[in-house]
Amino acid sequence: MTAINLICNCTMKPSSRFLVIGRKKSSFLSRCHHHSLTMSNKPLVLNLNHKTTHYPSCIFEFGRLMNGFQQVLRLPSWNLCHSRTCIRIRATKTERVSCIDGVSFKAREFSNSVEAKGKGDEEDLKEKKNCDGLKICDEEETDVEKEAWKLLQKALVTYCDTPVGTVAANNDADKDSPLNYDQVFIRDFVPSALAFLLKGEKEIVKNFLLHTLQLQSWEKTVDCYSPGQGLMPASFKVKTMEFDDEKTGEVLDPDFGESAIGRVAPVDSGLWWIILLRAYGKLTGDYTLQEKLEVQTGLQMILNLCLSDGFDMFPSLLVTDGSCMIDRRMGIHGHPLEIQALFYSALRSAREMVIINDEHSNLIGEINNRLSALSFHIREYYWLDMRKVNEIYRYKTEEYSLDATNKFNIYPDQIPMWLMDWVPEEGGYLIGNLQPAHMDFRFFMLGNLWAIVSSLGTPKQNKSILNLVESKWDDLVGEMPLKICYPALEHEEWRLITGSDPKNTPWSYHNGGSWPTLMWQFTLACIKMGRTDLAEKAVGLAEKRLPFDSWPEYYDTKTGRFIGKQARLYQTWTLAGFLASKMLLKHPEVASLLCWDEDLDILETCVCVLNKSGRTKCSRDVAKSHILV
Repeated sequence: MTAINLICNCTMKPSSRFLVIGRKKSSFLSRCHHHSLTMSNKPLVLNLNHKTTHYPSCIFEFGRLMNGFQQVLRLPSWNLCHSRTCIRIRATKTERVSCIDGVSFKAREFSNSVEAKGKGDEEDLKEKKNCDGLKICDEEETDVEKEAWKLLQKALVTYCDTPVGTVAANNDADKDSPLNYDQVFIRDFVPSALAFLLKGEKEIVKNFLLHTLQLQSWEKTVDCYSPGQGLMPASFKVKTMEFDDEKTGEVLDPDFGESAIGRVAPVDSGLWWIILLRAYGKLTGDYTLQEKLEVQTGLQMILNLCLSDGFDMFPSLLVTDGSCMIDRRMGIHGHPLEIQALFYSALRSAREMVIINDEHSNLIGEINNRLSALSFHIREYYWLDMRKVNEIYRYKTEEYSLDATNKFNIYPDQIPMWLMDWVPEEGGYLIGNLQPAHMDFRFFMLGNLWAIVSSLGTPKQNKSILNLVESKWDDLVGEMPLKICYPALEHEEWRLITGSDPKNTPWSYHNGGSWPTLMWQFTLACIKMGRTDLAEKAVGLAEKRLPFDSWPEYYDTKTGRFIGKQARLYQTWTLAGFLASKMLLKHPEVASLLCWDEDLDILETCVCVLNKSGRTKCSRDVAKSHILV
């Protein structure tokens, strides 16, 4: 007999309802079972005893599902339990079993190191083949790679004996003051997930996707205000709690920004989740995960949050400072390139995965229209090369018409002096931000790399971005790849824009620091554009230093010569990014599964053609500068 105890610590309204999802039921009605509950000030314990020999049914976080079904199926709204949920499983000593979505996993299947696997498992790892026929073979690894794998396995986090992610950093010297580095971050886990998938270990990625999905509807608040439904947490932590019956159980405690520095909700978490969901299907050939009802519901909730109408006139997402990888004040509020590139990638991923039917036909149309508008907007107005600099230098201001050349009223005096001689003749890049009367001319690495990977930029623009990196190698790579942004904010500009942030001092951390984790994205972009020589050069630099420097989070100074002054050592996404880069270089054919090609349908689609407002002019038709092809 196996007992499952579900503990929800929350205050509930009368007649709140829970949804129980059973194992392998086909229809929606057969998968749902409602329990009417009365108000209680004590933690509610729901006991389900199974007398059969089958593994226990999977119980999802009910509030998330019911809110999702309410939105997707247009059901009445419920005020549900959104507090801590724990599934405690008691099994025999000889075989410890946990259950996720009706699929049972044995704890013994996940060892603490690659070497610990049995002979049969070692043979299985020698050659993996997914549904697309892609072969991923184990090749001889260097000592550095072996060390990185051991550290990555050591960073695994388990929940109810099931691995669900990796901690941000795993340095024994920091055990007394871990801050939030002992948590599992969605964005940080992506390179770890890619490394595991390329290695043939897919279950941990599946577990991560499902468990973070369960956390989606937690309504954490700041000053009695809750963020929009569909928000994914920035991170979560596995905690052990004691209950009234003097028993202990594990809980997943997510952070939606209510505990973060600056109290900013993570805009990029949901976007990364969608991108990883697509990568899981592409690399494993297992598309059944993305077809599940609960996964489709969670996917649509994220899309509804991102595609909701607001006051903004631009197709780009309007966000505040600190809502992405740069999670501190750095003057990126507004429409930062990083978010737009991830948003574009997530929309293209979602379009492949959303199940098309009559109910979702409008959603597909919204995705296509947004992709089309966003693609044009970024390519036309964010692109910068010498021709564009010359055009901005001669801008006229205060133009009031649809035919205006200077649509955002940019003042030519905004062009910084460093830019005049920095942009090469054969290179260019997408600027960091664009708002009325403001262009952020800084080069942001992550946004430009994802513009290449997702084909947000044109083929010519993508080629020019890598030409720029090659031409300005000393500035953007130096002794440790890669600069998160260039140049750094200094002097009075640093004081005003960052608020005199002592961690983001010039050429440190987010303010011009070097982040080795960006290597895997750089490698993807280089392989896609046929420039593997650049990726090999960057990875080679990192391989010489990272193990000797204890895998730090970031590096300081203009050339990336020094370990970051506050950098955590044994940073998981540093070593995972290195491993993913090495495997991608060994198997460059895998990159095609993780990238997107140019989509001509996106370029041809224009929502203005479908608009019935009677407008005869479109910003595309009257644009003075032409999109590069």
